[in-house]
Amino acid sequence: MSGSTILLAVNEVLPGSVLDEQLELICAHLAESGHEVVRAGTDEDALALVQTRAELTAALVSWDMCDADGVLERPAEVVLRAVQARFANLPVFLVSTAASVDDLPLWVSEVVCGYVWLLEDTASFIAGRIGVAARRYQDELLPPFFRELRRFDDTHEYSWHTPAHAGGVAFLKSSVGRVLFDYYGERLFRTDLSISVGELGSLFEHTGPIGDAERNAARIFGADLTYFVLHGDSTSDRIAIHASVATDELVLVDRNCHKAIYHGLTLTGGRPAYLVPTRNGYGLMGPIPPHALTRDAITELLQRNPLSVDAADPAPVYAVVTNSTYDGLCYDAVRLAELLGASVPRIHLDEAWFAYARFHPLYARRYGMAVDAESVPDELRPTVLTTQSTHKLLAALSQSAMVHVKNSPRSPVDHRQFNETFMMHATTSPLYPMIAGLDVAAAMMDGPGGTWLADEAITEAIRFRQAVARISRRIESAGDRPGWFFGTWQPEQVTDPGTGQSYAFADAPLDLLRTEPACWSLEPGAEWHGFAGLESGYCLLDPIKVSITCPGTNAVGVQSDTGIPAKILTAYLETRRIVVEKTDAYTCLVLFSMGITKGKWGTLIDGLLDFKSLYDSGAALGEVLPALAREFPARYAGLTLRDLCDQMHRQLRDSELMPLLEDAFTHPPRPEFTPAQTYQRLLRAGTEPVRLAELANRTVATQVVTTPPGIPVLMPGENPGEKDAPILRYLRALEDFDRNFPGFPSETHGVTRDSMATTGSRAYDERRTEDPLTRGAHSDPLPAAARPARMRLPTPGPADAVGRAQTLLGLVATGPSAGRSG
Repeated sequence: MSGSTILLAVNEVLPGSVLDEQLELICAHLAESGHEVVRAGTDEDALALVQTRAELTAALVSWDMCDADGVLERPAEVVLRAVQARFANLPVFLVSTAASVDDLPLWVSEVVCGYVWLLEDTASFIAGRIGVAARRYQDELLPPFFRELRRFDDTHEYSWHTPAHAGGVAFLKSSVGRVLFDYYGERLFRTDLSISVGELGSLFEHTGPIGDAERNAARIFGADLTYFVLHGDSTSDRIAIHASVATDELVLVDRNCHKAIYHGLTLTGGRPAYLVPTRNGYGLMGPIPPHALTRDAITELLQRNPLSVDAADPAPVYAVVTNSTYDGLCYDAVRLAELLGASVPRIHLDEAWFAYARFHPLYARRYGMAVDAESVPDELRPTVLTTQSTHKLLAALSQSAMVHVKNSPRSPVDHRQFNETFMMHATTSPLYPMIAGLDVAAAMMDGPGGTWLADEAITEAIRFRQAVARISRRIESAGDRPGWFFGTWQPEQVTDPGTGQSYAFADAPLDLLRTEPACWSLEPGAEWHGFAGLESGYCLLDPIKVSITCPGTNAVGVQSDTGIPAKILTAYLETRRIVVEKTDAYTCLVLFSMGITKGKWGTLIDGLLDFKSLYDSGAALGEVLPALAREFPARYAGLTLRDLCDQMHRQLRDSELMPLLEDAFTHPPRPEFTPAQTYQRLLRAGTEPVRLAELANRTVATQVVTTPPGIPVLMPGENPGEKDAPILRYLRALEDFDRNFPGFPSETHGVTRDSMATTGSRAYDERRTEDPLTRGAHSDPLPAAARPARMRLPTPGPADAVGRAQTLLGLVATGPSAGRSG
């Protein structure tokens, strides 16, 4: 195993002295054995190397190290603490000139693995001891599957199995194949193996090194069971639901869930009853209020739900909640389990964006695997499943995900039954480098290294937030330019619960913000977050998910006369090669993952400052967004950046898009059919394309999903209601926005832009009949006995002339109903 780096943290010594010669000999012997030695002569240099050199395999630290500034009495202790905080079991040798080590603090003896008196042994012997410890550390560092995969690769065996590229050899027989081979390197292809390699275990049977890796991940993440999933968190969601819900059983579903949750309902035939989150003035989706999760509230919800009629059981069997949300709002998972546990025996927390939560004290109680017998009594505690998109904010390859299970006696997950569902969704041709990535992603979070990685991301996010707040304050107080700037969404004031002292967020101590959950809690009635109905400590804003706020509105929905829509800001940032995660009307989201650097977020701040300068100076739009001006010259000719901001802000304000968004997402429409029933209609020609202008009182057959983050505004089987219903007004407002601002399209799955702008769409013959079952669902479906037994196929209509509408809405249910009983 290559890549061994050894830290030598010893005071600078006199060149040519006996001690200097001994150190040089030790370094030379280590180099001959394949170890790189990095030297630090001060505590500051040693700390910098500990923090930046993750490849360290051993360290020698002088107990007599000096502090260059003369501030610390024992700078070696600071270095040892830093090593202890970042590395688990790193071999550390204490270099001492004292005759005795009896007076060393006890904790030091727990950190070090040995002592070195530089002049009492030969240089080769000292180097040998260090080298052996470093190699042993490397051997023990690798997690189960990755270790065995490397050993298999090292045997250089011929493959007589799939994949057909045979370790990449097939690519070498083609000119274009050779380019691919050279680009990715031989090792990727040599480790792309078949399931025929039995010694590496089975993903289906969870045996061998693969099973060991899953069990190791379960230990690290605090789960009873863990499953590796190679098709992303979307597949993890479908597996969890498919293994838990039977046909016609009731499911409590967070309306803020990803569309994959609803695909799971389609597969199972489950009947959803929606838990509705709040929205704030920025349009950000908030938490489900705790009062909506009590037993009485759930009972009332089910009584109002049309899909509860004739359900397989009057009680729900499953609940799904998104934690944390795309915008970084995370629940007290223990409190959530207490509330929902009174109504359901099994809870699914979709933690696609929250896999790191267990590894930092800031998120204590905030993640699903924290719900154990110590936190919630067994008689109330539900079984908890969490699905995590490991690749999103941990270090894994795209599509890598995990399912974690914490069992309770009420509804335990049986592995054999769960695995039957797992095999329905898993592939028989897994990519072994993806499995290795999941194995290593878990190992990276094990022990102090995981806390260190999470803490670094949190710290950098807070530094960015405070930098933006301080710049904004400086601009406002300078008085030499317009006083506006961008902000970041967080409390304006924080209080240290230990001392009671309050600080402006920009001035709060970094250690307070990175360690104290109270600084990020959404307290009831606080205007900065804009959500109603909360209780103290119930919801926390995750500091690493940073929403940059633009002038134009605030969290309680007060709109200003001028504004800067976020779509314009992010379009400019893209010209600077800065791509954000998500853009809303007046906010954009940036993620401070473990891959963040100060240079990365410093570049973002520079982009924000440059945008302000261009806006304030009246820069021409062609200068700021040249590609946009070239593509749509008739629309944007002669405009300045400020002109475009003013026009777009006025459109958003006058169309009431933000209030409509809140109404659309907090008032779900009436369901006429379950997702599964509707899908059967879709398969068997019970649907037709319909224009948005004609959607009133029709029942949609496909999801209408605003993206990002992939949250449906309309579910299959739902009737949006009359023409002036909030959802239809919201969709029409988006359509009107797209017409007025080409180049800034709204991405909505299930809605197709009609480039020919036709007035009609292909319709079924039934549309012209008077049968209420075939005109769109205006009322409850008839009993099964009254339904027609046949379904006529669609007849294509002629192409229509150019007309008004630009948008087609997916497919809309017409034809005979599949019935509520499925």
